[in-house]
Amino acid sequence: MSISNPDLSHTRSFIAEDIERGLCLGGQLYVSVSGRVVARAAFGENKPGAPLSTDTLMLWLSAGKPITAVAIAQLWEQEALKLDDLVTRFIPEFGQGGKERITIHHLLTHTGGFRGADLTLHEDVDWDAVIACICASPLEPRWLVGKKAGYHLASSWYVLAEIVQRLDGRSFDRYVREMIFEPLGMLDSWMGLPPSEYRRYGERLGWIYTTDKGSVEPHPFWNSARGCALCQPGCNVRAPVNNISRFYEWLLEAYACGTNQGERVLRRETVRALTSRVRTGMFDHTFRHVIDFGLGFIVDSNRYGAETVPYGYGRHCSESAFGHSGSQCSCAFADPGNGLTVAWVFNGRPGEAAHQRRARELNSAIYKDLGLGGAVQAR
Repeated sequence: MSISNPDLSHTRSFIAEDIERGLCLGGQLYVSVSGRVVARAAFGENKPGAPLSTDTLMLWLSAGKPITAVAIAQLWEQEALKLDDLVTRFIPEFGQGGKERITIHHLLTHTGGFRGADLTLHEDVDWDAVIACICASPLEPRWLVGKKAGYHLASSWYVLAEIVQRLDGRSFDRYVREMIFEPLGMLDSWMGLPPSEYRRYGERLGWIYTTDKGSVEPHPFWNSARGCALCQPGCNVRAPVNNISRFYEWLLEAYACGTNQGERVLRRETVRALTSRVRTGMFDHTFRHVIDFGLGFIVDSNRYGAETVPYGYGRHCSESAFGHSGSQCSCAFADPGNGLTVAWVFNGRPGEAAHQRRARELNSAIYKDLGLGGAVQAR
Protein backbone atom coordinates (compact mmCIF):
# COMPACT_ATOMS: atom_id res chain seq x y z
CA MET A 1 0.00 0.00 0.00
CA SER A 2 1.56 3.30 -1.08
CA ILE A 3 0.35 6.56 0.47
CA SER A 4 2.14 9.90 0.22
CA ASN A 5 2.56 12.18 3.25
CA PRO A 6 0.74 12.42 5.56
CA ASP A 7 1.16 8.69 6.18
CA LEU A 8 -2.49 8.19 7.31
CA SER A 9 -1.38 5.70 9.98
CA HIS A 10 -4.81 5.34 11.61
CA THR A 11 -6.43 4.86 8.23
CA ARG A 12 -3.91 2.21 7.20
CA SER A 13 -4.28 0.42 10.51
CA PHE A 14 -8.05 0.25 10.16
CA ILE A 15 -7.85 -1.08 6.59
CA ALA A 16 -5.35 -3.76 7.62
CA GLU A 17 -7.71 -4.77 10.44
CA ASP A 18 -10.61 -5.04 7.98
CA ILE A 19 -8.65 -7.45 5.80
CA GLU A 20 -7.31 -9.42 8.77
CA ARG A 21 -10.84 -9.91 10.10
CA GLY A 22 -11.88 -11.40 6.75
CA LEU A 23 -14.39 -8.66 5.94
CA CYS A 24 -12.83 -8.21 2.49
CA LEU A 25 -9.90 -9.35 0.39
CA GLY A 26 -8.91 -5.81 -0.59
CA GLY A 27 -9.97 -2.44 -1.85
CA GLN A 28 -9.02 1.05 -2.97
CA LEU A 29 -8.67 4.44 -1.28
CA TYR A 30 -8.36 7.99 -2.60
CA VAL A 31 -8.11 11.19 -0.56
CA SER A 32 -7.36 14.74 -1.70
CA VAL A 33 -7.30 18.03 0.19
CA SER A 34 -7.69 21.32 -1.68
CA GLY A 35 -6.90 19.49 -4.90
CA ARG A 36 -3.70 17.89 -3.53
CA VAL A 37 -3.69 14.09 -3.60
CA VAL A 38 -2.65 12.64 -0.24
CA ALA A 39 -3.73 9.04 -0.84
CA ARG A 40 -4.19 6.99 -3.99
CA ALA A 41 -3.81 3.41 -2.95
CA ALA A 42 -4.85 -0.19 -3.48
CA PHE A 43 -4.56 -2.86 -0.82
CA GLY A 44 -5.02 -6.60 -0.55
CA GLU A 45 -6.21 -8.90 -3.29
CA ASN A 46 -8.77 -8.90 -6.08
CA LYS A 47 -8.86 -12.70 -6.14
CA PRO A 48 -6.86 -15.08 -3.93
CA GLY A 49 -3.26 -14.72 -5.05
CA ALA A 50 -4.00 -11.79 -7.39
CA PRO A 51 -3.18 -8.30 -6.05
CA LEU A 52 -5.74 -5.53 -6.37
CA SER A 53 -4.37 -2.38 -8.05
CA THR A 54 -5.45 1.24 -8.30
CA ASP A 55 -6.46 0.49 -11.92
CA THR A 56 -8.89 -2.28 -10.98
CA LEU A 57 -12.48 -1.49 -12.00
CA MET A 58 -14.54 -1.87 -8.81
CA LEU A 59 -18.29 -2.22 -8.33
CA TRP A 60 -19.61 0.85 -6.48
CA LEU A 61 -23.25 -0.25 -6.09
CA SER A 62 -25.42 2.67 -4.89
CA ALA A 63 -22.45 5.04 -4.72
CA GLY A 64 -23.14 5.45 -8.44
CA LYS A 65 -26.61 6.95 -7.91
CA PRO A 66 -25.39 10.59 -8.13
CA ILE A 67 -24.39 9.93 -11.75
CA THR A 68 -28.08 9.55 -12.60
CA ALA A 69 -28.91 12.70 -10.64
CA VAL A 70 -26.37 14.65 -12.71
CA ALA A 71 -27.90 13.29 -15.92
CA ILE A 72 -31.33 14.57 -14.85
CA ALA A 73 -29.81 17.90 -13.85
CA GLN A 74 -28.29 18.33 -17.30
CA LEU A 75 -31.77 18.08 -18.86
CA TRP A 76 -33.05 20.45 -16.18
CA GLU A 77 -30.42 23.00 -17.22
CA GLN A 78 -31.48 22.58 -20.83
CA GLU A 79 -35.11 23.23 -19.77
CA ALA A 80 -36.16 19.87 -21.18
CA LEU A 81 -37.79 19.17 -17.82
CA LYS A 82 -38.64 20.78 -14.49
CA LEU A 83 -38.09 19.11 -11.15
CA ASP A 84 -41.77 19.50 -10.24
CA ASP A 85 -42.88 17.83 -13.48
CA LEU A 86 -45.04 14.78 -13.00
CA VAL A 87 -43.33 11.55 -14.04
CA THR A 88 -46.37 10.81 -16.19
CA ARG A 89 -45.46 13.74 -18.45
CA PHE A 90 -42.62 11.56 -19.77
CA ILE A 91 -43.80 8.03 -18.88
CA PRO A 92 -47.62 8.01 -19.10
CA GLU A 93 -47.87 4.34 -18.10
CA PHE A 94 -46.24 5.16 -14.77
CA GLY A 95 -49.52 6.68 -13.56
CA GLN A 96 -51.00 3.50 -12.11
CA GLY A 97 -51.80 2.37 -8.60
CA GLY A 98 -51.87 5.79 -7.00
CA LYS A 99 -48.52 6.98 -8.42
CA GLU A 100 -50.07 9.71 -10.58
CA ARG A 101 -48.88 12.60 -8.37
CA ILE A 102 -45.22 11.58 -8.15
CA THR A 103 -42.76 14.15 -9.53
CA ILE A 104 -39.09 14.06 -10.50
CA HIS A 105 -38.34 15.89 -7.24
CA HIS A 106 -39.97 13.05 -5.29
CA LEU A 107 -37.79 10.52 -7.08
CA LEU A 108 -34.59 12.43 -6.31
CA THR A 109 -35.48 12.80 -2.62
CA HIS A 110 -36.80 9.26 -2.06
CA THR A 111 -40.28 10.44 -1.12
CA GLY A 112 -42.20 8.75 -3.96
CA GLY A 113 -43.38 5.74 -2.00
CA PHE A 114 -43.19 2.77 -4.37
CA ARG A 115 -40.42 0.81 -2.66
CA GLY A 116 -42.44 -2.35 -3.16
CA ALA A 117 -41.25 -2.35 -6.76
CA ASP A 118 -37.71 -2.96 -5.51
CA LEU A 119 -38.82 -6.28 -4.02
CA THR A 120 -39.99 -7.53 -7.42
CA LEU A 121 -36.88 -6.57 -9.39
CA HIS A 122 -34.55 -9.50 -9.90
CA GLU A 123 -30.89 -9.02 -10.77
CA ASP A 124 -30.97 -10.54 -14.25
CA VAL A 125 -33.89 -8.67 -15.87
CA ASP A 126 -33.90 -6.67 -19.10
CA TRP A 127 -34.62 -2.94 -19.11
CA ASP A 128 -38.09 -2.92 -20.66
CA ALA A 129 -39.32 -5.61 -18.27
CA VAL A 130 -37.99 -3.62 -15.31
CA ILE A 131 -39.79 -0.43 -16.42
CA ALA A 132 -43.04 -2.34 -16.99
CA CYS A 133 -42.82 -3.91 -13.54
CA ILE A 134 -42.18 -0.55 -11.86
CA CYS A 135 -45.03 1.13 -13.71
CA ALA A 136 -47.44 -1.62 -12.64
CA SER A 137 -46.39 -1.39 -8.98
CA PRO A 138 -48.78 0.45 -6.64
CA LEU A 139 -48.09 3.23 -4.19
CA GLU A 140 -47.44 1.94 -0.68
CA PRO A 141 -50.51 1.92 1.59
CA ARG A 142 -51.03 5.17 3.52
CA TRP A 143 -48.05 6.80 1.80
CA LEU A 144 -48.23 10.58 1.56
CA VAL A 145 -46.20 11.48 -1.52
CA GLY A 146 -43.58 14.08 -0.63
CA LYS A 147 -44.48 13.95 3.07
CA LYS A 148 -43.02 10.55 3.92
CA ALA A 149 -39.50 9.31 3.14
CA GLY A 150 -38.08 5.91 2.33
CA TYR A 151 -34.94 5.15 0.35
CA HIS A 152 -35.67 3.39 -2.96
CA LEU A 153 -32.96 0.82 -3.69
CA ALA A 154 -33.35 0.77 -7.47
CA SER A 155 -36.87 1.49 -8.75
CA SER A 156 -36.91 5.30 -8.74
CA TRP A 157 -33.48 5.39 -10.41
CA TYR A 158 -34.70 3.28 -13.29
CA VAL A 159 -37.56 5.76 -13.70
CA LEU A 160 -35.16 8.73 -13.73
CA ALA A 161 -32.97 7.00 -16.30
CA GLU A 162 -35.98 6.14 -18.45
CA ILE A 163 -36.94 9.81 -18.48
CA VAL A 164 -33.45 10.65 -19.75
CA GLN A 165 -33.73 8.01 -22.47
CA ARG A 166 -37.12 9.20 -23.67
CA LEU A 167 -36.04 12.83 -23.79
CA ASP A 168 -32.58 12.33 -25.29
CA GLY A 169 -33.01 9.27 -27.49
CA ARG A 170 -29.77 7.56 -26.47
CA SER A 171 -29.66 4.51 -24.23
CA PHE A 172 -28.90 5.55 -20.67
CA ASP A 173 -25.53 3.83 -20.51
CA ARG A 174 -24.46 5.61 -23.71
CA TYR A 175 -25.79 8.95 -22.45
CA VAL A 176 -23.82 8.68 -19.20
CA ARG A 177 -20.69 7.63 -21.04
CA GLU A 178 -20.84 10.49 -23.57
CA MET A 179 -22.26 13.28 -21.42
CA ILE A 180 -20.62 12.69 -18.02
CA PHE A 181 -17.80 10.15 -17.97
CA GLU A 182 -15.95 11.24 -21.11
CA PRO A 183 -16.18 15.02 -20.50
CA LEU A 184 -14.79 14.53 -17.00
CA GLY A 185 -12.01 12.23 -18.17
CA MET A 186 -13.53 9.20 -16.40
CA LEU A 187 -12.56 6.94 -19.28
CA ASP A 188 -12.53 3.71 -17.27
CA SER A 189 -16.03 4.31 -15.86
CA TRP A 190 -19.06 2.38 -17.10
CA MET A 191 -22.73 1.97 -16.22
CA GLY A 192 -23.13 -1.35 -17.93
CA LEU A 193 -19.92 -2.81 -19.38
CA PRO A 194 -20.19 -3.93 -23.05
CA PRO A 195 -19.03 -7.54 -23.64
CA SER A 196 -16.11 -6.32 -25.76
CA GLU A 197 -14.91 -4.12 -22.87
CA TYR A 198 -15.44 -6.97 -20.41
CA ARG A 199 -13.03 -9.07 -22.46
CA ARG A 200 -10.58 -6.20 -22.93
CA TYR A 201 -10.34 -5.33 -19.24
CA GLY A 202 -9.87 -8.97 -18.26
CA GLU A 203 -7.99 -9.19 -14.96
CA ARG A 204 -8.54 -5.47 -14.33
CA LEU A 205 -12.17 -6.19 -13.46
CA GLY A 206 -12.69 -6.19 -9.72
CA TRP A 207 -14.56 -9.03 -8.06
CA ILE A 208 -16.96 -8.62 -5.17
CA TYR A 209 -17.56 -11.07 -2.35
CA THR A 210 -20.10 -11.86 0.34
CA THR A 211 -18.28 -12.03 3.69
CA ASP A 212 -21.08 -11.89 6.26
CA LYS A 213 -21.21 -15.64 6.93
CA GLY A 214 -17.65 -16.06 8.17
CA SER A 215 -16.28 -16.97 4.74
CA VAL A 216 -15.35 -15.18 1.54
CA GLU A 217 -17.77 -16.17 -1.22
CA PRO A 218 -17.63 -14.68 -4.76
CA HIS A 219 -20.94 -13.14 -5.75
CA PRO A 220 -22.39 -15.41 -8.47
CA PHE A 221 -24.01 -12.67 -10.57
CA TRP A 222 -22.14 -9.39 -10.13
CA ASN A 223 -18.84 -11.03 -11.12
CA SER A 224 -20.28 -12.45 -14.34
CA ALA A 225 -20.15 -10.99 -17.85
CA ARG A 226 -23.95 -10.68 -17.77
CA GLY A 227 -23.88 -8.94 -14.39
CA CYS A 228 -21.29 -6.44 -15.61
CA ALA A 229 -23.17 -5.76 -18.85
CA LEU A 230 -26.57 -4.75 -17.46
CA CYS A 231 -27.24 -1.03 -17.21
CA GLN A 232 -28.62 -0.59 -13.69
CA PRO A 233 -28.67 3.14 -12.88
CA GLY A 234 -29.02 2.64 -9.13
CA CYS A 235 -26.23 0.17 -8.56
CA ASN A 236 -23.97 -0.88 -11.44
CA VAL A 237 -21.27 1.74 -11.97
CA ARG A 238 -17.86 0.12 -12.34
CA ALA A 239 -14.75 2.26 -12.15
CA PRO A 240 -11.37 2.52 -10.46
CA VAL A 241 -11.23 4.78 -7.43
CA ASN A 242 -9.34 7.53 -9.25
CA ASN A 243 -12.29 7.90 -11.65
CA ILE A 244 -14.90 8.19 -8.89
CA SER A 245 -12.66 10.67 -7.08
CA ARG A 246 -12.41 12.71 -10.28
CA PHE A 247 -16.22 13.02 -10.22
CA TYR A 248 -16.17 14.37 -6.65
CA GLU A 249 -13.20 16.64 -7.20
CA TRP A 250 -15.15 18.19 -10.08
CA LEU A 251 -18.23 18.56 -7.87
CA LEU A 252 -16.15 20.12 -5.10
CA GLU A 253 -14.52 22.61 -7.45
CA ALA A 254 -17.83 23.41 -9.14
CA TYR A 255 -19.44 23.88 -5.70
CA ALA A 256 -16.73 26.36 -4.74
CA CYS A 257 -16.13 28.35 -7.90
CA GLY A 258 -17.04 26.49 -11.09
CA THR A 259 -14.55 25.43 -13.78
CA ASN A 260 -14.36 25.64 -17.53
CA GLN A 261 -14.23 21.85 -17.80
CA GLY A 262 -16.97 21.34 -15.27
CA GLU A 263 -19.26 23.90 -16.87
CA ARG A 264 -19.51 21.54 -19.84
CA VAL A 265 -21.20 19.06 -17.51
CA LEU A 266 -23.15 21.26 -15.04
CA ARG A 267 -23.11 24.89 -13.98
CA ARG A 268 -22.08 25.88 -10.48
CA GLU A 269 -25.59 26.87 -9.41
CA THR A 270 -26.93 23.50 -10.52
CA VAL A 271 -24.27 21.64 -8.53
CA ARG A 272 -25.21 23.74 -5.50
CA ALA A 273 -28.88 22.87 -5.98
CA LEU A 274 -28.14 19.14 -6.16
CA THR A 275 -25.90 19.01 -3.11
CA SER A 276 -27.67 21.41 -0.75
CA ARG A 277 -29.93 20.17 2.05
CA VAL A 278 -33.33 19.67 0.38
CA ARG A 279 -35.02 16.87 2.32
CA THR A 280 -34.56 17.85 5.95
CA GLY A 281 -35.42 16.15 9.25
CA MET A 282 -37.45 13.32 7.73
CA PHE A 283 -37.39 9.81 9.16
CA ASP A 284 -36.32 7.40 6.43
CA HIS A 285 -38.47 4.26 6.58
CA THR A 286 -35.85 2.17 4.77
CA PHE A 287 -32.81 3.20 6.79
CA ARG A 288 -34.89 3.53 10.00
CA HIS A 289 -33.13 6.79 10.85
CA VAL A 290 -33.52 10.50 10.13
CA ILE A 291 -31.32 11.31 7.12
CA ASP A 292 -31.09 14.50 5.06
CA PHE A 293 -30.87 14.45 1.27
CA GLY A 294 -30.04 16.81 -1.52
CA LEU A 295 -31.27 15.92 -4.99
CA GLY A 296 -29.85 12.44 -5.42
CA PHE A 297 -27.09 13.03 -2.84
CA ILE A 298 -26.95 12.11 0.85
CA VAL A 299 -26.02 15.17 2.92
CA ASP A 300 -24.19 14.96 6.25
CA SER A 301 -26.70 13.91 8.90
CA ASN A 302 -24.56 13.74 12.03
CA ARG A 303 -26.96 16.19 13.69
CA TYR A 304 -29.31 13.22 14.10
CA GLY A 305 -26.73 10.98 15.78
CA ALA A 306 -23.13 10.67 14.60
CA GLU A 307 -22.82 7.20 16.17
CA THR A 308 -26.01 5.84 14.63
CA VAL A 309 -26.60 7.51 11.26
CA PRO A 310 -26.10 4.93 8.48
CA TYR A 311 -23.91 5.53 5.46
CA GLY A 312 -22.47 8.74 6.85
CA TYR A 313 -19.10 10.44 6.37
CA GLY A 314 -17.59 9.96 9.81
CA ARG A 315 -17.86 11.92 13.02
CA HIS A 316 -15.98 15.01 11.91
CA CYS A 317 -17.16 16.03 8.46
CA SER A 318 -18.59 19.49 8.01
CA GLU A 319 -22.34 19.95 7.65
CA SER A 320 -21.86 20.76 3.96
CA ALA A 321 -20.48 17.29 3.16
CA PHE A 322 -22.36 15.45 0.43
CA GLY A 323 -21.98 12.21 -1.48
CA HIS A 324 -23.35 8.69 -1.58
CA SER A 325 -22.40 5.23 -0.40
CA GLY A 326 -22.83 1.76 -1.84
CA SER A 327 -24.42 -1.14 -0.02
CA GLN A 328 -21.90 -2.62 2.44
CA CYS A 329 -18.89 -1.82 0.27
CA SER A 330 -18.19 1.79 -0.73
CA CYS A 331 -18.34 5.48 0.07
CA ALA A 332 -17.55 8.62 -1.92
CA PHE A 333 -18.07 12.21 -0.79
CA ALA A 334 -16.90 15.79 -0.94
CA ASP A 335 -16.62 18.03 2.10
CA PRO A 336 -16.59 21.69 1.02
CA GLY A 337 -16.06 22.86 4.59
CA ASN A 338 -12.69 21.09 4.67
CA GLY A 339 -11.81 21.09 0.96
CA LEU A 340 -11.76 17.31 1.17
CA THR A 341 -12.56 14.54 -1.32
CA VAL A 342 -12.74 10.92 -0.15
CA ALA A 343 -13.52 7.74 -2.06
CA TRP A 344 -13.03 4.17 -0.94
CA VAL A 345 -14.36 0.78 -1.97
CA PHE A 346 -13.91 -2.72 -0.55
CA ASN A 347 -14.58 -5.99 -2.34
CA GLY A 348 -16.25 -7.62 0.66
CA ARG A 349 -19.83 -7.07 1.84
CA PRO A 350 -19.75 -8.03 5.54
CA GLY A 351 -23.35 -7.28 6.56
CA GLU A 352 -24.91 -3.98 7.60
CA ALA A 353 -23.67 -3.81 11.19
CA ALA A 354 -20.03 -4.51 10.31
CA HIS A 355 -20.13 -2.15 7.36
CA GLN A 356 -21.66 0.74 9.30
CA ARG A 357 -18.86 0.42 11.84
CA ARG A 358 -16.37 0.28 8.95
CA ALA A 359 -17.71 3.44 7.35
CA ARG A 360 -17.91 5.45 10.57
CA GLU A 361 -14.47 4.45 11.84
CA LEU A 362 -12.63 4.63 8.52
CA ASN A 363 -13.98 8.06 7.60
CA SER A 364 -13.26 9.30 11.13
CA ALA A 365 -9.70 7.93 10.93
CA ILE A 366 -9.11 9.81 7.67
CA TYR A 367 -10.11 13.08 9.35
CA LYS A 368 -7.88 12.31 12.34
CA ASP A 369 -4.86 11.57 10.15
CA LEU A 370 -5.39 14.82 8.27
CA GLY A 371 -5.83 16.85 11.46
CA LEU A 372 -9.40 17.79 10.56
CA GLY A 373 -12.44 17.88 12.79
CA GLY A 374 -10.89 17.21 16.17
CA ALA A 375 -10.08 13.98 17.97
CA VAL A 376 -11.59 10.67 16.96
CA GLN A 377 -13.22 8.68 19.71
CA ALA A 378 -11.60 5.34 20.55
CA ARG A 379 -12.95 2.30 18.76
